[in-house]
Amino acid sequence: MNGSKDQILARIREALRSQAPVPGNHDYSHLAMTPSRPKPELENFRQWLPPVESNSENQWDLLTKSFHALKTDFGLLESKARLIDFVLELQRVEQWKRVGIHHGAMTDEIASHLEIEKLWVDEGYDPQAMEQCEVGISECDAIVAQTGSILITAKSGGGRGLSVLPPHHLVLARTSQIVPDLPSAYELLYKRYGGNFPSMISFITGPSRTGDIERIVVLGAHGPKKLTVAILKD
Repeated sequence: MNGSKDQILARIREALRSQAPVPGNHDYSHLAMTPSRPKPELENFRQWLPPVESNSENQWDLLTKSFHALKTDFGLLESKARLIDFVLELQRVEQWKRVGIHHGAMTDEIASHLEIEKLWVDEGYDPQAMEQCEVGISECDAIVAQTGSILITAKSGGGRGLSVLPPHHLVLARTSQIVPDLPSAYELLYKRYGGNFPSMISFITGPSRTGDIERIVVLGAHGPKKLTVAILKD
């Protein structure tokens, strides 16, 4: 036993002598990654996935099928006024009293029409207070037609808490943010952020769920029980 312990400690000491890169400053030069050219493995990623047509109408049909299968509520709104009415109707039906939200072009517009208490995550917040919000409202980076996934980052979605702690997550997006498939979503990330990625990147595919117990699907197990996507046509 002592011999094994000595070997383990020796390996730890050896590892500690090797200087590790500072987090976020790893060398990716061997991957030839630039903002205009994604990581090489993405170029072969698409061949392993079902093809998605480039036509926007076909992508919308695929997205709606994905949303229905995932139990994701959604609305395609023709104007900003319709978007506002859509959110206000949700507030009336669900009787929101407090909303978690972050600053952004779309979220600021919606917040100006919500006459309820607002918890702005940009100013720092108490996680317990966030859990008391009936809904978390965020923007996103993209919507993936292929999988019905919402791509959010710490920059676009106001951090981690909005999409996790409240029981209802409402995402505000535009039709121009719909991308055909997962490789396109990753390409968007590399073009937008280069090697300086936000601290959090997540794909949200439907409301939180688990099927661990007797294969019975239960919604809201590890996060929001309800996911709604309000998409403004542009």
